[in-house]
Amino acid sequence: MIKRSRLFGNKTRVTFCLPAEEPAGTVSVVGTFNGWEPGRHEMVPRRDGTRTVSVTLSPGHYSFRYLATDGIWLDDDQAGSELRV
Repeated sequence: MIKRSRLFGNKTRVTFCLPAEEPAGTVSVVGTFNGWEPGRHEMVPRRDGTRTVSVTLSPGHYSFRYLATDGIWLDDDQAGSELRV
């Protein structure tokens, strides 16, 4: 799931959210906004049973995927692998 929050100016905070237990292990959000660099935007477990990470983005079109432990790649259930801000 992806949540968007407008910030001051033309920036948007995009929060990526996955269940805490699936997939197992560490998960990072990688994409054109961070040079596809694993670990730069690692998801953090939350008390509500999810794990999230937020990224501040300028308007544009971005490609992204989730990268889990052992090189497992995942797309977002709702957005696929494309994000428009």
